[in-house]
Amino acid sequence: MDDYKNKSGCEINKGNSRRFWKELAKGVVISNPVFILTLGLCPVLAITSSITNALGMSAGVIFVLLCSNIMISSIRKATPLMVRIPVFIVVIATFVTIFSLLFEAYFPPLHKSLGIYLPLIVVNCIILGRAEVFASKNSVVLSAADALGIGFGFTIALIMISFLRETLGTGSVEIFGRQLFKLPGLSVHPLTFFISPPGAFLVIGILLALFRWIGVIRGE
Repeated sequence: MDDYKNKSGCEINKGNSRRFWKELAKGVVISNPVFILTLGLCPVLAITSSITNALGMSAGVIFVLLCSNIMISSIRKATPLMVRIPVFIVVIATFVTIFSLLFEAYFPPLHKSLGIYLPLIVVNCIILGRAEVFASKNSVVLSAADALGIGFGFTIALIMISFLRETLGTGSVEIFGRQLFKLPGLSVHPLTFFISPPGAFLVIGILLALFRWIGVIRGE
């Protein structure tokens, strides 16, 4: 009898572990918020003119998404259905405020560079969407996996877009004031169009077309 219980417990743990990694991987590739779901494009277009900005916004989204998913999943059974959306927004706004104050205290230049888009994480459809679709219906562990997966997927997308825009638009790449490389031709005559908002649309469109062509994004 004890052997049967131990065996059943091991199978449950293995099943939970597999599902955790499945949810984590799904957010990076299958449900990438930028390239697959095309959500939260407003900050993506606005702050991807540099990798530094992209890393700052990504850190904010991962922090808020992880904390809010865990909190919302923890209180999901105690939250009345009729007021769940206001509760979600209050939870998200609390963590956004905490992150914004920390950034303002320890990274003032980056906080200033991100501007209004940092507090606007409160109404980011990625955060609220995962709270409504996933965290309010699943366990804390799976909600954390979903948050990490979506957050990492968002980070990868922002780094790819900002790398192309900064390289083409300035001819060099800097991270937190440290120059990684400089292209001789582009540094003298940069394609400044790519660090403008229309340039962001073009880069995202090129990446979406590329991913569809190689099969990462499947057609209807």
